Amino acid sequence: MNRTSRAHLNVEAHTHAGLSGKNNEDRFSVASFTLDAQQTTPVLFAVLADGIGGHKGGEVAAELAVNHIMETIANSDGRHPQRIMQEAVTLASDAIAARAADDENLKGMGSTCAAAWVIGDKLYIASVGDSRIYLIRGGRIQQLTVDHTWVQEAIEKNILTPEEAREHPNVHVIRRYLGSPMPPQADFRMKLFDDENDERAENNQGARLQPHDVVLLCSDGLTDLVWNDEILEIIRAKNNLKDAANALIELANSRGGHDNITAILLAVPAQFKLNKDQRTNWTTWAIAASLSFLCLVAVVSLLTFGWLRRSATLTATPTVPPPTLTSPPPTSAPIPATLTPTLTVPPPSLTPWPTDALEATP
Repeated sequence: MNRTSRAHLNVEAHTHAGLSGKNNEDRFSVASFTLDAQQTTPVLFAVLADGIGGHKGGEVAAELAVNHIMETIANSDGRHPQRIMQEAVTLASDAIAARAADDENLKGMGSTCAAAWVIGDKLYIASVGDSRIYLIRGGRIQQLTVDHTWVQEAIEKNILTPEEAREHPNVHVIRRYLGSPMPPQADFRMKLFDDENDERAENNQGARLQPHDVVLLCSDGLTDLVWNDEILEIIRAKNNLKDAANALIELANSRGGHDNITAILLAVPAQFKLNKDQRTNWTTWAIAASLSFLCLVAVVSLLTFGWLRRSATLTATPTVPPPTLTSPPPTSAPIPATLTPTLTVPPPSLTPWPTDALEATP
């Protein structure tokens, strides 16, 4: 993919260490691209990682996660988002595990991750751990991801209610994380509705975003203290993404701020519309290329058959000497070499993306 300087969606990203006095172990990165020089489809990728581990282990793990995931995405062609994101998660997990094995002070470190990849107007997500992704559309908020925690499993088995889970001692026991002995499987479930089964949720990948939609990526420092309906109310009440992100973090801190808090907001502009050529996907391009090739083969075959038939007719008349056909040697135009641009991926920055105004949701 080709790096660009400006995203096609409005973006705001804020992080805060919270009020507990601990270091900020959250890391994030947001970058915009086009698929390539020919495919001008705009692309936006956002990733958030919440580090796990004492001392500086969590910070190191989260930074490794963001660096490796963003680098893998940037160096990809964007054709198979889920496969590429799984590769990115595996590489990041292996890097964290290898670093922890080399440094006794970092032993046991790990990280969650939540990633949102918008290709044109299509949304793809992946998650590991309990960092979440939400979709705010109209007057509704929907948690797209499923937490990989002990209490979430207890809720699914009807052992705990969601209300009981909030205060349970195992609320922060994570069952899946980057840096584990076996690389984790990225979760590609995208639950557009609560009652969807896992297969249907995975099939939601590539769902089209609509004008006024807002996608929120956040760490558990926010969702532990701010409820879903409150997140919805704040985002709908604020006139821009910056104010919304600040208000979310301020509310979490007003309730104790016991953990790091990060919020990344991606908003679809009110007049958002892709050009026709930007909607062209790789499948359409491949079909068109295949049809063109088949037509070329058919034309060449017909010309060759005609030439052979003519040659046979001339040879079958012995009484008349065959005419001498003088023709210039066949020529072929040289095919220009295709140069693959070299993409240099800068290290992820903790500087929030430039803010654009968020149009009010009707």
